[in-house]
Amino acid sequence: MGSVDNGRLRQASPGIRATLAANVRHLREEEGLSQEELATRAGLHRTYVGSVERAERNVTLSTLEAFASVFGVGVGFLLQERSSDV
Repeated sequence: MGSVDNGRLRQASPGIRATLAANVRHLREEEGLSQEELATRAGLHRTYVGSVERAERNVTLSTLEAFASVFGVGVGFLLQERSSDV
């Protein structure tokens, strides 16, 4: 099939983007990192990190791996829904 659906690139569901956004923001704040510091450690641009935290990005697997590496967690951890008190 490929990654194009009716001429448009596929996007992850809003729910999974929101889950990733919340987990990245929570872990970043827990580590006491600014978006800029996280971006530097992950080899990304600060504005990109901000757009991930706002659930605006359909990230690649390599980006998930970069975030997971910085936080010392598995990729799956970043995609798991958590209660708001975590």
